[in-house]
Amino acid sequence: MFNFSANHLLLLSRMEYRTCVVFLMQDHSTRRVYRLYDFTKSQTITSDHYYCVSGKVNSADKLYLVIESVKRDTQHSPDPQLRLEWTARERRS
Repeated sequence: MFNFSANHLLLLSRMEYRTCVVFLMQDHSTRRVYRLYDFTKSQTITSDHYYCVSGKVNSADKLYLVIESVKRDTQHSPDPQLRLEWTARERRS
């Protein structure tokens, strides 16, 4: 197992399964997209904030980025235009 951490992440989607919750998040700086697994189902991540995430990479037979901690990224805040886009997207869903 290896450690990982990423900052400035935005939530793209959230899917709940029987064994875990999977968050699809995008790094705002690099545009890289991560699939993060929460096996405890305890993380509350919303689409209107940036987040800093850390955890472990479980590479037994398939690569899993397993979340250990999540906190809001207080050094970056989404601009008002993004908040309007998120609100519009959530109303359509």
